[in-house]
Amino acid sequence: MAVLPDFLRRSFGRSAEREADVPPAIEIGGRQIPVTIRRLAQSRRMVMRLAPDASEIRISMPRWGRTAEALAFAKSRALWLEAQLARHVPPALLGDGSSLPFRGMVLRIDHMVSAPRRPVVMESTLRLGGPAEGLDTRIRRWLQAEAKLLFADDLAFYCARAKVAQPTLTLPTLALTNARSRWGSCSGKGIIRLNWRLIMAPDAVRRSVVAHEVAHLLHFDHSPRFHACLARLFEGDIEEANRWLKRHGRGLYGILG
Repeated sequence: MAVLPDFLRRSFGRSAEREADVPPAIEIGGRQIPVTIRRLAQSRRMVMRLAPDASEIRISMPRWGRTAEALAFAKSRALWLEAQLARHVPPALLGDGSSLPFRGMVLRIDHMVSAPRRPVVMESTLRLGGPAEGLDTRIRRWLQAEAKLLFADDLAFYCARAKVAQPTLTLPTLALTNARSRWGSCSGKGIIRLNWRLIMAPDAVRRSVVAHEVAHLLHFDHSPRFHACLARLFEGDIEEANRWLKRHGRGLYGILG
């Protein structure tokens, strides 16, 4: 049996490590798109998604799946991926006269250098001052602050409703997130994370996500009991809210990067 010399083994080992650090990629519409592969114990088949910002293709697959099979699967769906990429709109820069969705409304940005720096909603206008540099950052911080205030009110409202079923329920810790894969989450420790971009969606849509996560405080699954609990908590049409997110949610990531 032939044995490689030590120096060659070390060289090949380093090459393999370098290759492992570089994610695979496929060409879609003239672009090289990285492919991130997740092997999950509970997976029984391959599932592919395009990241909300179109930065990568995400494939989940069974633990025994091969990388070559995942890449072949992605290539076989090239036309679908190309259509998804065509729908992606790069983040738009905001400036005087730009439009900004806020709680389901569309605000026109009125930027005047001499005006107060803190944004103020005046009917269908968002007025703010200060230099043009950093305008996006100031608007993002304002949206996040508004989101946290509304989320806190929503949480208090739905936790009060949920106490009917569980009187010992306490108000959970609230955290903002910019996650690309989900609008909200509830941890086993009772921490609820909500995507700040929901402040741009209609109130009923935002509240449906908060109600969803509060329902998880009572039922940490998606069982029939969970859905029955959510139906009792949320005062609106949960299916209509879900449809809105499916149709328009991705577009919220095209605002403020």
